[in-house]
Amino acid sequence: MASSAQLVAAKADFQRTLLAWYRAHARSLPWRDAPSLYKTVVSEFMLQQTQVKTVLPYLARWLAQFPDFAALAAAPEAQVLKSWEGLGYYSRARNLHRLAQAIAAQPEPPRLPAAWRELPGVGPYTAAAITSISFSHPAACVDGNVVRILARLTADATPFRDSASAARAFTPLAEALLATDNPGDHNQAMMELGATVCFRQKPLCLSCPVRGCCIAGQRGDPEDFPQLAAKKMEQVAVTRAWIEREGLLLLHLTPAGARRFANMHELPTAAQAGWSDDDVARGKLIAKKKRGITRYQITESIHAADAPRGKLPADLAWVPLTEITTITLSGPHRRWISEELSKRRRQMVI
Repeated sequence: MASSAQLVAAKADFQRTLLAWYRAHARSLPWRDAPSLYKTVVSEFMLQQTQVKTVLPYLARWLAQFPDFAALAAAPEAQVLKSWEGLGYYSRARNLHRLAQAIAAQPEPPRLPAAWRELPGVGPYTAAAITSISFSHPAACVDGNVVRILARLTADATPFRDSASAARAFTPLAEALLATDNPGDHNQAMMELGATVCFRQKPLCLSCPVRGCCIAGQRGDPEDFPQLAAKKMEQVAVTRAWIEREGLLLLHLTPAGARRFANMHELPTAAQAGWSDDDVARGKLIAKKKRGITRYQITESIHAADAPRGKLPADLAWVPLTEITTITLSGPHRRWISEELSKRRRQMVI
């Protein structure tokens, strides 16, 4: 068992054990099997808020369409967003696009974390991951996985209001433990350990290569760490309108300057369609969907409604149902519309 000081004192053994385990058990992943700076950058952006199993097919399609920074930089934003469709958090796609344009305009990519942090969408963790993996720069990555490992190794019961404050607090320890002669593999080993062994719930302590260094693992209370304040979820109800006529579906297009979902289509809210929530809610309920976004728990009710009266606002458009697959929709709306159309096709067959 080890406190922070003891762990740092024994870091050579910790590093050696961790790296030996990683090289024997690391998952085969495209950004590891045939590494490149571009693959590392794209995968790091996609893996923000998204699981590996979800990212893999998207990454394969992305690399086929945009094989390098130059190809991505030259692509129109609409094509980039369409390729990202379904991954969510679309600011990542826009930031990645702008980053590619910045990289393509430079004689060579930056090699230090500080320079990467000046690029769109790159924070401390992403900068450390890119530079340690691609350039062997000695920068420690500290994300939720690493926080969880370090908190359990040291049984640190400090209460944190959120994961960001915990990451800042554990960064000095992560840096002290970093294998500076091989920082990329060390960082990936820590992330791999958190992703495949040191789970948030029911961690596989008996399979952990560094269990001998872990206070919480030895005590049998790893799930007590880290001490993060529970998120307070805010309940939000949204009423949306399904308005259809002659093979056309009315959709709302978010303006280009919007902070979220810019240039993307969604089913309109009641207000966007020119009706009150009560007006739309009286129509047939087509679907009720629930989803969580950051601190919001959103319940969206989709009702059949009449077309709005008068001239349509500029942000509403009639889209042929046969062309739904060609436009850029936010991921949930793509899924909801596809489900409704599939249900109709099944009913027609019956």
